[in-house]
Amino acid sequence: MSEFILSNLETVPGREIVSWKGLVQGNTVRAKHVGRDIMAGLKNIVGGELRGYTELLEDARGQATERMIDEARSMGANAVVNVRFSTSSVAQGASELYVYGTAVVLD
Repeated sequence: MSEFILSNLETVPGREIVSWKGLVQGNTVRAKHVGRDIMAGLKNIVGGELRGYTELLEDARGQATERMIDEARSMGANAVVNVRFSTSSVAQGASELYVYGTAVVLD
């Protein structure tokens, strides 16, 4: 598989954008696990990182990013610039992680 570049900048330093392909996006909706909710409740009392939720968000970010990259590749792009992430609550106990950017072809 060829190199694929993601950048949160509008350009990629040292590379020229030769073609703009358009907006690409990826998302996933994840529900919380009851066991994680119980542990999160305890952590809220004593403080500390909610590792179960951290892992959940890391997995969601990876899946959403892969979906965005797949869409960009299908358009013939080899990079996505101006990448942004967003999260939102879509239902009680479920959150969406959304990633988007502009698919481009670099020299």
